[in-house]
Amino acid sequence: MKSEKTAPHILIVDDDYSIRSILAEFLQSHGLITFQAANGAEMFSALKRESIDLILLDLMMPGDDGLTLCRRLQNGYQIPVIILTAVDSETDRIIGLELGADDYVTKPFSSRELLARIRNILRRFGDDPRKTAEKKPTSYRFADWTIDSKRRTLFSPYGTLIVLTSTEFDLLMVFVENSQRVLNRDALLDALHGRTSHQFDRAIDVQISRLRRKIETDPQNPEFIKTIRNEGYFFTPDIEQADIK
Repeated sequence: MKSEKTAPHILIVDDDYSIRSILAEFLQSHGLITFQAANGAEMFSALKRESIDLILLDLMMPGDDGLTLCRRLQNGYQIPVIILTAVDSETDRIIGLELGADDYVTKPFSSRELLARIRNILRRFGDDPRKTAEKKPTSYRFADWTIDSKRRTLFSPYGTLIVLTSTEFDLLMVFVENSQRVLNRDALLDALHGRTSHQFDRAIDVQISRLRRKIETDPQNPEFIKTIRNEGYFFTPDIEQADIK
């Protein structure tokens, strides 16, 4: 039986016991509930037992590494992932984002900065208890696609559920709420990660490429998310509020 939710649940996946313990103690001192796993098998076991809101995933581990586990998480789990790594390579960061990670933090890192990033993602994903309720429509429709922002689901015109990562869904919502406006990379980064983010410009390009593959008939010639040269991106559809029970 999964434990009752009283605060956001964070799963720390790292083969280094001391790192897991220090992180767990710090996050718990700031009101988060933590669980620990030393490898992929323990991670998936914890996911079956607990209602996890966010995963802190070490990149370099024996057996299945963080990138492999991140890829496996895309099959059936819509849980935001922050990759923790000692490798500060743009190529590795892009690969991590391509595989569905929501953020990428390089060791050694500031515990307070990590906490800020965790809270930012939880706030976007809807599980931060400090989030204020806003009177916004909860359902939208564009070109026969349907979004339920409360349940964070997207359905194709044929009624097929399209599995999106948390960042892909948030990116789509930024476009929906700013339809037919040009948004540059800085505006998109700010909307997704906040002004304190250390995300890099290409992160947005990677996420848009992933989103296009899921909603465009031809991602190389997109109909919905247009690239405006030297300016940014433009979401073309008309948006309607939808009634979903």
